[in-house]
Amino acid sequence: MSREFTHEPDARRYALRIDGELVAVVDYAVLGTSISFTHTYTAPHLRGHGYAAEIVEFAVNDVEASGGLRVVPMCWYVGEWFEKHPERAALLSR
Repeated sequence: MSREFTHEPDARRYALRIDGELVAVVDYAVLGTSISFTHTYTAPHLRGHGYAAEIVEFAVNDVEASGGLRVVPMCWYVGEWFEKHPERAALLSR
């Protein structure tokens, strides 16, 4: 099973594909020094396997590595992800 995580800036999203199939995405918008994660989606037949958490973690890691942007979790799922990962709270916009 081949996992591929990508950042697709033209589509303003991060994506997870498994064996070429689009499994999960997290959409975003950038405004100034903030990145708002606006929507998280997992293909209905693949929900419940933790794929949304994987793509959110990939996106947060990418934002952190790029530096300079603060995260605004507009999507409820991303908000819950940060609640479960308080060690990442320094990335949140205040």
